[in-house]
Amino acid sequence: MHLLYADESGTTTDPKQLFFVLAGVCIFETQGYWMNNELDKIAARFNPGDPTSVELHGSPMLNGRGFWRQFPLPDRIQAIKDALGVLKASHPSNRIFACVVRKSLILPKDPVEYCFEQMSSRFDYYLRRLHKQKNIQRGIIIFDKSTYETTIQNLATDFKTIGNSWDIIRNLAEVPLFIDSKASRLIQLADLVAYSIFRNYESSDPQFFSIFTDRLDRHQGKFHGLFEKV
Repeated sequence: MHLLYADESGTTTDPKQLFFVLAGVCIFETQGYWMNNELDKIAARFNPGDPTSVELHGSPMLNGRGFWRQFPLPDRIQAIKDALGVLKASHPSNRIFACVVRKSLILPKDPVEYCFEQMSSRFDYYLRRLHKQKNIQRGIIIFDKSTYETTIQNLATDFKTIGNSWDIIRNLAEVPLFIDSKASRLIQLADLVAYSIFRNYESSDPQFFSIFTDRLDRHQGKFHGLFEKV
């Protein structure tokens, strides 16, 4: 089973933000335990007595909001880079699927719907590739609980029955699941990936995005892991 932990960055309604990102970190089921432990070690730097109380979220960490306000900026930046480094150092089968759009270019379409269609279809295409290689795998997409839950659930159901713009989604074992990010380091990792991509486009800041570009899905020289409408 391949698990796609997904989160968004940017908002659909703020006119000051030009871009919206939806990104997912695809992890084979046996990889989660090791990655979770490594991320716990990073969180423990900031609260050794209770590392589970520390949430690794990109925007609060970089901007020093809430809990993160008490720590120096260089320490916060290094923690983001080290968390992304856990993904970079993990098994080669772990990869990223993401969609980034300049919101003005897809009007009147909803950025959430547009990006979910792209990301889910690319994840499904990856699972199809594995199937052709006699590696029969199913997938589940796992999101942070958000205001987009109803929209995404309805879309996922449609994609499995009447199809998306290209085909019917065939390789997902269930409709997307929604969990509290506080309970999942891997959702937090997806947040860091989505925020890093958002920073790259919205603020021309590639310092985090450059860490994991080699994990964007590629196959036979073709680039599938990042869809851009910018």
